[in-house]
Amino acid sequence: MSRGQQPEPLDFFIWTVEDVGLWLEKINLGSYRQIFKENGVNGEYLEGMSMFTTEQILRFIRRCHMKWGDFITLCKELRQIKVACLKGEQKVRRPWWAPSCLSVLFVKAAKRNRQSRVVSLKLEP
Repeated sequence: MSRGQQPEPLDFFIWTVEDVGLWLEKINLGSYRQIFKENGVNGEYLEGMSMFTTEQILRFIRRCHMKWGDFITLCKELRQIKVACLKGEQKVRRPWWAPSCLSVLFVKAAKRNRQSRVVSLKLEP
């Protein structure tokens, strides 16, 4: 991501620590930006949070000095991203490094990859 640009929501699993900080600002949890940065919380870490045990969740909350309500907000926002990912609601953009002749192939692969990354998500009505 370029500096200061909002990260693509459905690309959260490849977000850098800086991208996570920008997203925290966007969802009104910017007060945790520095502590998340200090703890190296990136997109891959956020993606793995759905598999955390209760002990790991409590450890994360203590380490980041989070309030329960803020942690719940964080989880709800992540869930919205995952649901949108399952529904295919976001356009996939060709990364800057991919040649334009491979755009169609990249987009197809990226869509499949996004859907495969959220198979553990249980959709509720």
